[in-house]
Amino acid sequence: MHVSDRLKQERHRLSLSQEELARLCGVSKRAQASYESGERSPRAEYLEAAAGAGVDVHFVLTGIVLAGQSQSQSQGQSAAGDAAWAANPPTAPEGVREAAVHYLSGDRASSGADLHPNGTLPVPMYDIEAAAGAGRIFDAERIEATFYLPAALFEADGVDPAQVVGVTARGDSMGDTIRDREQVLVNRAQRTPDGVFLLRMDDELRLKRVQRVAGGAWILISDNPAYERELIKPDDLASVEIIGQCWRKVGRVF
Repeated sequence: MHVSDRLKQERHRLSLSQEELARLCGVSKRAQASYESGERSPRAEYLEAAAGAGVDVHFVLTGIVLAGQSQSQSQGQSAAGDAAWAANPPTAPEGVREAAVHYLSGDRASSGADLHPNGTLPVPMYDIEAAAGAGRIFDAERIEATFYLPAALFEADGVDPAQVVGVTARGDSMGDTIRDREQVLVNRAQRTPDGVFLLRMDDELRLKRVQRVAGGAWILISDNPAYERELIKPDDLASVEIIGQCWRKVGRVF
């Protein structure tokens, strides 16, 4: 089941039509339909509004229902015309809020990530092509969007939110692992192969599977068999910079 399927499932759980949920989230019915068909991925602003409308955004993105939540909750929130509810949209479920508070009270409280009232933390998204080139990759002016993910998700995987950035992939070299224009979350704290990594090579950013082999060399693997593997000899490793390990696509773990 994909993000689009779970979003549709959540809308049905709340007994909302596409038009009603679209109105609550500030988008057109056509945009809502494209999110549910998988034609487009919902933006951060939409997901934030959806969380306020009672959608379990954590479930939509990950397929996981957090402890303390159930897929039957918020059934009574389906009245799109309920003025009182619309004027005071619900905050994060108690389970998410408790996990977020617990997370920020730990060693990562000074990480620089800002907890939002609905229990989510921001992840900046960058255009992978705009970010390529010499100099600093993740400058603020290169941010094209911001995703908001539940703080409990970072805690569950032991990931520092301040080290996570998102990029929009380009091309088909990674096959079904990472498709063209899919959004990938990169953990910059993890830079040791093996796994799928964001790399910088000759002022170009690339998403590749990195495998260490005998003698200290690396093999760069494209999951699309149409692309040949690349051997990086030990003497050439200085030309390859590992930016971080691909932690999640929006919707699933690597």
